[in-house]
Amino acid sequence: MREHSGVSQAAVDSETPMPETSRPLLSAERLKAFVDAVVAIAMTLLILPLLENVSEFAREHKTALDFVQTENRQLFSFALSFVIIAVFWMNHHRVFDRVEKATNALVWLQVGWMFTIVWLPVSTAMVGVMPDDATQKLLYIGALLASSLLMLGIRLYLRRHPELHHIAPQSLRRGLIAEVVMSVLFAVSLVIAVLVPDIGYAAMFLLLLSGPAQAIVARTGDSRRKRPRREAGKAR
Repeated sequence: MREHSGVSQAAVDSETPMPETSRPLLSAERLKAFVDAVVAIAMTLLILPLLENVSEFAREHKTALDFVQTENRQLFSFALSFVIIAVFWMNHHRVFDRVEKATNALVWLQVGWMFTIVWLPVSTAMVGVMPDDATQKLLYIGALLASSLLMLGIRLYLRRHPELHHIAPQSLRRGLIAEVVMSVLFAVSLVIAVLVPDIGYAAMFLLLLSGPAQAIVARTGDSRRKRPRREAGKAR
């Protein structure tokens, strides 16, 4: 009876779904390699519309100067998106360089982030060849905002699961500040670009304020944390 009872209990336990925290952690190395490959492909895809246009100009016996003058908008959108994806990848690399394990939730957060990166070549092509409208700006700047928000979610998840990484708390805090500031700037840029068509994509120059804004937020947070310590010292 005891053996039967033990076997029955083991069978029941094996059929019981394991919670997220009890599932075996996954190695982060394959996830990092997969993300790097996806980002590299997305950056490569940005150039394809320009390559097609080069062939058309060659068939029409036009010069390189004609190509640059005619396709200046598409060249600008390509360069902008290339730099943005590169910055996103460097940011991602700095975070995951010290991540050693991954859970299913972290993997799916990464999948969402990769989706926004893979979408950028499509929205970039729209910017280069289609007339400006609110939908186009929503699809382009909105994708950048979504990417920043997902990275913010990834940082928050890592903050709640220190067993997955060796990132210092201070470094995590700086990263969270950076993602919050970037998300706010992307959101403001999107609102301005949609509501003020004359400004349009020039609203993204607000991103140049990212560095000073991060410094101000970090300095304010440091002063708030030091204030209770000073008050406690005076009370003693």
